Amino acid sequence: MTGYLVSLFMGLVVGAAYGLVHVRSPAPPMIALVGLFGMVLGQQAVDMAKRRFVPPAPTSIQRSLGQ
Repeated sequence: MTGYLVSLFMGLVVGAAYGLVHVRSPAPPMIALVGLFGMVLGQQAVDMAKRRFVPPAPTSIQRSLGQ
């Protein structure tokens, strides 16, 4: 949840900065949305690959039980 709030806040800051200097967004809205979608898909792909190919680290309970 914190990541969403930070993203929202930073988006507001950048949007306000653009508004103050009267600059339009550097990318047309559709291109920007497609780029953001690609970023999300890339992040999800890395997370899925980590879950699939990297074994989870043993927890402290597993280590204390000798498993």
